[in-house]
Order: sequence, then C-alpha cells, then structure tokens
Amino acid sequence: MDLGLIPRRYAKALFEVAQQSKDSSALYEQMLALINACEATPEVAKTLANPFVADADKASLIATAVFGPDAKTPQSFDNFLALLTANGRLAMAPAIARAYVDIYRKANDIHRVNIVSAAPMGQDERARLQEIITKHIGNGSAEFTYSVDPSLIGGFSVTVDSERLDASVRNTLKQMRLQIGK
Repeated sequence: MDLGLIPRRYAKALFEVAQQSKDSSALYEQMLALINACEATPEVAKTLANPFVADADKASLIATAVFGPDAKTPQSFDNFLALLTANGRLAMAPAIARAYVDIYRKANDIHRVNIVSAAPMGQDERARLQEIITKHIGNGSAEFTYSVDPSLIGGFSVTVDSERLDASVRNTLKQMRLQIGK
C-alpha cells in the first residue's frame, strides 16, 4: 500500500531520530498502538481529519489513543506531536505511523505473518505452523496474527508479507473447477 510521500518522509525522519536516541523499538510499539486505535475505532481517524477540531484536541486524542487517559507521554512522542501540530499534519498521524512501522520492520527484518484458518487452531497446530514459517523466513523474525474464516471450509491460508500460500478446501475446490472447465 502506497502511504504517500509526506507520511514516508516524516516517518523516515522520525525513525532516524528514534534510532539516535535509542527509542526506535518503544516508538514502534507506540505507532502500532496508534494504528490499532485507528482501526478499532474509525472515529479516531475521522476526528483527526476534521478541520473543525482544534489541533490541541487532536494531539490529546492521539496521546490518549496510544497511552490511555491520564498517562504521561514520553518526551520523544510529545516532540513528534508538536512537530505535526506546527506543520498542520496531525491528520496524517495514522499514515505516518504505518510508514514508521514499515520502515522499522524492514530495518529489523521483521515479517508480518497472517494465518487464517477455517476453525480455531490449537496451540500445537500453531506452534508447528510457526516453526515451519520461521524456517522459511530464515534469519528474520515474525509477528503472527491469527483469524478464523469459516468460508475456507477447511485448511488454512498463510500470508507472509506479500507471499501467500492457500491450503484451504475452498481454494482446492476452486482449482478443481478451473481444471474441469478447461
């Protein structure tokens, strides 16, 4: 997904500053929290994009979304919010967070792994699948997410970054229909 030039530039600068201050991993967690807050509550992103909401309120909303109410925000995060406020870019905070996460993952060889199964997987199944995927990745590390999609009928699909393996019954049936149709 192309996040746009401006968010990438802010994210790159933020990443460089965070590396120098040894805050890059903490900031990574904070950016993930902001992304998750925007995905879980779409009103957050809508509020940030609303030109009638004061910048101070937007900055407060971002801080609350990341750290919770009444929490003390780290100085580096306050500086980030102050820069966005000064440049009128608070509405871009979610896009900057996504760009930062992408830069951090690339720099630290972290792969996103999404596993979708037809039914909930047991711990043994998850552990075995994680072991296989970890071997496939090699030296990098992985962040696993799991979800259930009954429409798969059976089996699972695994997406590692942009590479996908579909071992579902639904996909097998689809492939069979394509073969019969030839």
